[in-house]
Amino acid sequence: MLHLRVVSPPEDTERALAVLRGQPGTAHLIVHAGAAVSPAGDLIEADVAREAADEVLEALCELGLDHSGAITLESLDTALSDSADRAEESAPGEGADAVVWQELLNRTGEESRLNVTFLTFLTIACLLASVGIVTDSPVTIVGAMVVGPEFGPLAAIAVGLVLRRWDLVRRAAVALALGFPVAMLVTAGVTVLTWFVGLLDVSAFRESHDVDFVYEVGWYSLIVALLAGAAGMLSMTSAKSAALVGVFISVTTVPAAGYAVVAAVVGEWSKAAQSFGQLAVNLVGIVVAAAVVLLLRRRRGASVTVRPLPEVEKSLW
Repeated sequence: MLHLRVVSPPEDTERALAVLRGQPGTAHLIVHAGAAVSPAGDLIEADVAREAADEVLEALCELGLDHSGAITLESLDTALSDSADRAEESAPGEGADAVVWQELLNRTGEESRLNVTFLTFLTIACLLASVGIVTDSPVTIVGAMVVGPEFGPLAAIAVGLVLRRWDLVRRAAVALALGFPVAMLVTAGVTVLTWFVGLLDVSAFRESHDVDFVYEVGWYSLIVALLAGAAGMLSMTSAKSAALVGVFISVTTVPAAGYAVVAAVVGEWSKAAQSFGQLAVNLVGIVVAAAVVLLLRRRRGASVTVRPLPEVEKSLW
């Protein structure tokens, strides 16, 4: 179940209540007349089955309540109520299969922003990857995969392509196009420093070791990227976030970037080129698979009403 809260101008309250009463997937309808202060109006609360949430949000947005008032939605971990059980049974479909498009758009829009936090996580992940490569430590490589924040912008690109939200595609592309070079430049500086102080053994790096899978690009690289992209988007659209951890440790985006940096620093240009190829294959594969999953989950003939995102320039920092 999801908890819905609507701030409605008094003249629109009855129409909003009619929307909620007409939806069998709603329960626990409450009205606080005049309770809202900013924006002023009535406060309406209800619990909505996840499979009915998209239709409810679309109807409320058609009333203009996202402009004249406010609409918020949050997940409920526990709902002990026969009314809630009946609402979930009455709503068409299954909650795990339902896509709340506005929720997905807001989530990917937030995670696609280029900001200090995104750059910091991506830089730390690349540094961890470089350490794992230099020390021949697969465990550290896995740690870099988990820390890397790149799936957010990749998912945002897929959502933007499916919904034709080019502002979202542009924002996410900017985050990736600027984030990876910054993280790789910092990693290159640290790698040069470790080489200078004697921590980087070039001869040992040039020998085969356990982390060679990072730069060895092939068909299985694409297959893994496609599977990870599909699993990641399924996780985001079904609110099963635990599966995202498996996605993070399946693809070698950040490790490939870290390997490319280390290889370039020591003059192994062939390995650096292969690492860049690995990075490109993973990025493209994740986006393609995620977009296909969204297209398959999108209801045929259904329109998706979504609010515009903030301007890209206002969200960079």
